[in-house]
Amino acid sequence: MNINTNKTIPYKTHLKENELPSAWYNVRADMKTDQQPLLNPKTFKPVTLEDLEPVFCTELAKQELNTTDRYIPIPDEVLNFYRMYRPGPLVRAYCLEEALGTPARIYYKYEGGNTSGSHKLNSAIAQAYYAKEQGLKGVTTETGAGQWGTALSMACGYFGLECLVYMVKCSAMQKPYRRGVIETYGASVVPSPSDTTEAGRKMLAANPDNPGSLGTAISEAVEVALNTPGYRYVLGSVLNQVMLHQSIIGLEAKAAMAKYDEYPDIVIGCAGGGSNLGGLISAFMEDKLAGKRNPHFIAVEPSSCPSLTRGRFAYDYCDTGHITPLAKMYTIGSGYIPASSHSGGLRFHGMSPILSQLYHDGHLDEARSVKQTEIFEAAKLFAKVEGILPAPESAHAIKVTLDEARRCKETGEEKVILFGLTGTGYFDLSAYMAYNSGTMTDYVPSDEELEKGLATIPDIGL
Repeated sequence: MNINTNKTIPYKTHLKENELPSAWYNVRADMKTDQQPLLNPKTFKPVTLEDLEPVFCTELAKQELNTTDRYIPIPDEVLNFYRMYRPGPLVRAYCLEEALGTPARIYYKYEGGNTSGSHKLNSAIAQAYYAKEQGLKGVTTETGAGQWGTALSMACGYFGLECLVYMVKCSAMQKPYRRGVIETYGASVVPSPSDTTEAGRKMLAANPDNPGSLGTAISEAVEVALNTPGYRYVLGSVLNQVMLHQSIIGLEAKAAMAKYDEYPDIVIGCAGGGSNLGGLISAFMEDKLAGKRNPHFIAVEPSSCPSLTRGRFAYDYCDTGHITPLAKMYTIGSGYIPASSHSGGLRFHGMSPILSQLYHDGHLDEARSVKQTEIFEAAKLFAKVEGILPAPESAHAIKVTLDEARRCKETGEEKVILFGLTGTGYFDLSAYMAYNSGTMTDYVPSDEELEKGLATIPDIGL
């Protein structure tokens, strides 16, 4: 591989400070078919604000239920924090294009340029702000790979809130330094499942070696929030409120691409619960729903946890302990415990209700699942030529970006590809070492294994 280094390359283009979006975009207001309402887990009736307020901050509960306001102003305090690291860079991947020999023009929206190392801070700071404004003492949450726990611990440290993080046990073992960062910012970390909650004790009784899952960690965090005065629960993905906050990614990406007089033909993002993908496609989905443009959206998920590609569109619990409301989403069942892959942030049994509805209606065009060794192969190539070690989650989008760029080379099409680089992989070195040593394996669940998870989806007649 020979790369011409004798040319000047404008690697990054930033929006000016005054071009930082002042409002989040609420895609629900433009959806032709809005997603089905969350259901109360006791009555199976649509949830009300009063149902959600014991769990979420009041303002966040209002955002969760908002179907009418297209744009929601970002509070000044949140904007002030955003200015520490936003607007984020849009990067033209010239070296990757040259390495692939593709006529495609590849851009990525880089969300790793903050201390948390990922896009999760965009919603963490908003949720911590609303908790502080409500006069709360602290919040509880779950985290998979640790990016969300890191971001929330930063945000809570900034606003002076207590923070309790239930970290999926296998991720806590794989990423002890991520836990160290979370604790450095003042949060407490409990590997999940744990013996500190009824939900955790139930999981451990059934399987003492349970590696944990995001669904289990959610159950524990919600249980503690409901039973601790002055606390509420916050979530880093899946929910409508999180999709709203992450829309800043797509708004910035669209504005930055316009500076180059570019518009993506293909938009690619990794998909676990959906926060990164939902944020990245937001402003472009606005155009698609309005009939102005027709970009092709691709969601990329791990083959070990294939909710979109092998799941069912149905009402299901968002947690393993069945404490949370039910959501209409693509799911492989709340009882499914994904394999202990190195992409902990994508190990959730369901997909965002917003993205699920968009996928069901054909506006989110395509979903692909990829294997673990494939994404690390793609990550190594990207790191070599673009100089950033990507998070394993981000590498899912990189893998499919490489596939699409190579297809353009075969067909001669000069397509514009945009993908989301959600964060860095410097806390994932054990995973890279496993791949480099040849000890990493792939896991693709059989139909029989998935059927056990699908069998846990409740039959509520809707």
